[in-house]
Amino acid sequence: MPDALMLFAAGFGTRMGALTADRPKPLIPVDGKPLIDHALALAEGYGPLRIVANAHYRADMVQAHLAGTGAQVAVEQPEILDTGGGLRAALPLLDADPVFTLNTDAVWSGPNPLQALARAWDPARMDALLLCVPLENAVGRKGGGDFSLLGDGQIRRGGALVYTGAQILRTPPLSDVPERVFSLNTVWNALNARGRLFGLPYSGRWCDVGHPEGIALAERMLHADV
Repeated sequence: MPDALMLFAAGFGTRMGALTADRPKPLIPVDGKPLIDHALALAEGYGPLRIVANAHYRADMVQAHLAGTGAQVAVEQPEILDTGGGLRAALPLLDADPVFTLNTDAVWSGPNPLQALARAWDPARMDALLLCVPLENAVGRKGGGDFSLLGDGQIRRGGALVYTGAQILRTPPLSDVPERVFSLNTVWNALNARGRLFGLPYSGRWCDVGHPEGIALAERMLHADV
């Protein structure tokens, strides 16, 4: 079972426009606290985890915010490494296999996503387990879905399931990619070809806060359940 969590916090947040002119996207407040703190609350709700966040754009602000939390920061310089490259570069700090990963530009309403993944994880069959939400429960989603679920729990590209940014991933496949900068999609494609890529539908709701309208949508979603 994973005992480490990678928080993806290095992006430029260009879809946020002026909101990221003076801060990185993970520090944009939603419902009274920065986005990255919503992710940290999920980690705290799961239990003890070694937490690493990557940082690139305004990395000093991410480091200052996480100081004293116990989370470590892997600064990506001089270039941003994308999700796959960023995760591979952070492996010495994570010191774990498998690992949880979690995007920091989403807010959740429902069961703890890390707990849901842990309950469904089967290392005998899986090298990756992606938590996906049905399109109708993906608040603020612009566009269609990402995956469809097969009868045995494997997933394929295309369909009405939206990847939430939460997963459990075995780390050895990261070493098979020769490029320094690469997306996790590269790893998923290889795992898919080997029948080792699985998905888990999320029973709650999830809000994409990667664009400005997502802030108000997330706050309404959270308060609708109070």
